[in-house]
Amino acid sequence: MGADERNIASEVEAVLDEYVRPYLASHSGNLTVAGVEGGVVFFRLTGRCAGCAAADQTTEELINRALVEHVPGIKRAVLANGISPELLEQTMALLRVHPSF
Repeated sequence: MGADERNIASEVEAVLDEYVRPYLASHSGNLTVAGVEGGVVFFRLTGRCAGCAAADQTTEELINRALVEHVPGIKRAVLANGISPELLEQTMALLRVHPSF
């Protein structure tokens, strides 16, 4: 991971800590970042938020908005729950080859 990638990853974590994790914690949940590639943040919901019926709404209205608004270069956040690590790695590899996705 290069210096720019570390900086973006650090910014992503700081925004999540400030704007997202307190809300998720109030629902006994959290999230982990699975990766950041080509302006896309892949994450997994954990705790009571994992598998929640409102996960798509939480992703769009809270997580995606916070990251796009506060981290330059982030285009979107993608929920990776239920995605195998192999498929996630293939997706990230595609983003490296075709960063315009």
